[in-house]
Amino acid sequence: MAENAARHHGNRHGRSEQARLAVLEAADDLLVEKGFAGLTIEAIAASAGVSKQTIYRWWSTKTDILLDAFLQDLAEDLPVPDHGSLERDLRHYLRNLAYFLTRTDAGAVLRALLGHAQHDVDFAAVLRTRYLDEQLSRDKLALERAVERGELPDSLDIAAEVDQLVGPIYYRALVTGGAVDEGFTDALVDACLRRVS
Repeated sequence: MAENAARHHGNRHGRSEQARLAVLEAADDLLVEKGFAGLTIEAIAASAGVSKQTIYRWWSTKTDILLDAFLQDLAEDLPVPDHGSLERDLRHYLRNLAYFLTRTDAGAVLRALLGHAQHDVDFAAVLRTRYLDEQLSRDKLALERAVERGELPDSLDIAAEVDQLVGPIYYRALVTGGAVDEGFTDALVDACLRRVS
């Protein structure tokens, strides 16, 4: 028991991966429950069962915590499929992207982070570097694989196709709140296949 208490350094988790994950999960949950404005370091610490000092060892602000939580969720929840077929890969990926943005806690975190980035230029730069560049690579991957397989021409403007494929999903998810169902995403894929065929 004494050994266990020493290892935990005065809190339930100690300076461990378990504590880090507890903080990320607490931040996700509290954001959904209280919204961005109602989210505080104090509330995250209490929910995670760690001290504020433990949090400040790893993160400076609540947005830093939310960004780490979001990036971890993104890596786990939004893989790019590789079925060997552009049509199947795009249908699968766009359906998952739409679901991720509109129906998951991680999507709520992203919406909060994008909103905050409109008022904090330093954070906006961090968000672009840590999320948007990686996400753009993810969004292009199915098209790049299709070019490598010879399914699409080398001359394809992949950036323009990505804009037309995912742009409408982000617009509905983040701006209008319109439906982003499978019919919508499949229509985007159909339009892309017509353009590139």
